[in-house]
Amino acid sequence: MAVLSFSPAQLVATIPLATRIYTAATVGFSLLYYVLYWTGGDNFAAPYLVLIPGSSIFYPWTFLTSALVETTIIELIFTLLVIPASLRYLERLWGAVELLKFIAVSITVSNVIAFGLNWLEYMVLKNPLFLYGQQYHGQMALQIAVLVAFRQIIPEHQVQLFGVLKARVKTLPMAYVTFSTVMCILGFQCPFIVIQFGWLVSYIWLRFYKKNAVDLSGGPLYGDRSETFAFVTWFPPFIHGPITLLGNTAHSLASRFHLIPSSGDIEAAYAPLPGGARAEAERRRAMALKALDQRLAGGVASPSQPQRSASSSSGASRPAATSISSGEANTSKNASEVEVAEPEEVAAVEKSDGGKP
Repeated sequence: MAVLSFSPAQLVATIPLATRIYTAATVGFSLLYYVLYWTGGDNFAAPYLVLIPGSSIFYPWTFLTSALVETTIIELIFTLLVIPASLRYLERLWGAVELLKFIAVSITVSNVIAFGLNWLEYMVLKNPLFLYGQQYHGQMALQIAVLVAFRQIIPEHQVQLFGVLKARVKTLPMAYVTFSTVMCILGFQCPFIVIQFGWLVSYIWLRFYKKNAVDLSGGPLYGDRSETFAFVTWFPPFIHGPITLLGNTAHSLASRFHLIPSSGDIEAAYAPLPGGARAEAERRRAMALKALDQRLAGGVASPSQPQRSASSSSGASRPAATSISSGEANTSKNASEVEVAEPEEVAAVEKSDGGKP
């Protein structure tokens, strides 16, 4: 009833600016495509609107704008039901600039990879179908990118799909990637392959390059280096070994050539994310306990001064947890909802290390 009390103009005014502009552009480009299609006849082609690998090199803007074109009414309706609400949520957390960068990177880089793949297939197989028989359009890359962002922010949140199926947010991205893989195996590479590219591109952006609003070390912080968002967590446990080896090798090479920002100290690695109090609490507890373990390890008793070292380590443990609690509380909007280190957890760590509380 509260929604019905708003006029359409008031309802539109409640939508953040970047989301409003992107939604309007999607509707406008899609309607333009429909008009040209209905008036163009049987030989209709629009390489200046959609991404066609053999033609789009002459229309470079299509690497971005092709995502604004939904070629069927059903696709357009689905996009308008999902994307504006998702972008509205992300824009209020990140701001308009970071949201627009996220959209542009996720769409453009995914399309560039798809473009390069099609040209590689053409050079190997000499089949012109890979250049002129496929067109990339729509927002599948952005859809998977939004799911990756939600998996980072609210991984344990439960959603209900189609009023029947219930699933946690953290399971949705890989379900969508699996769907893409099946469709590609069945021969529908275009446009479903961009789902896989969008997943990888958006993850790398959020993991290493997205600028965080919170600054704990006096300089800008980038990405989310927490263990709960590590690359290996996307895969089932039985292949964690080779995935970890592959991820560590790629990360070492990227760091050596300065392709990614440095991870910084422990606090930078656990930079708090806006929203998602449950995930935020998990990250803060991990950071506090890790710092506490380091303090306790640094205060291990020497043979000549056992009691003095034990007392100093015990005394250092409480200020460590206290300083982290107070420092983190000032940097988080949800500090009143999130506990950094619970007394039971601190006591358990002290007890396991042999320190006296």
